[in-house]
Amino acid sequence: MAAAPAPVEPIGNPSGNPLVDPVPISLAMEEIVTAGVRQHLKNPLAAKFGTMLAGERSLNGRHEIVVCGYVDDKGSSGGNEPFIGKIYPDAGNSFELVAINDASVSDACKAAGLAMPELKPNS
Repeated sequence: MAAAPAPVEPIGNPSGNPLVDPVPISLAMEEIVTAGVRQHLKNPLAAKFGTMLAGERSLNGRHEIVVCGYVDDKGSSGGNEPFIGKIYPDAGNSFELVAINDASVSDACKAAGLAMPELKPNS
């Protein structure tokens, strides 16, 4: 008996992670992201958000909006920390924080087609 063919993934970059279509960040989307990220911070009330980029795509049949950005959580390292998260519009705009202040964030954002600007170190 022959095995069923593997599902065909959309053509994207070599990692198989399909690129997003950039979308503007609405106030509602910004609220979802900031509220979701703040839940994972040591000092959520002092957090200041910097540049954020967003794009939408369908991955494994599920619509998602990928958001990459920076947050300055004064209660931790005192610097801008990169983060990547996902919003699922078909699930009541639920938010999932994928990673924060991790070396993989920049690469994951670039792989999705959201190249974040490099930050200059605080002097």
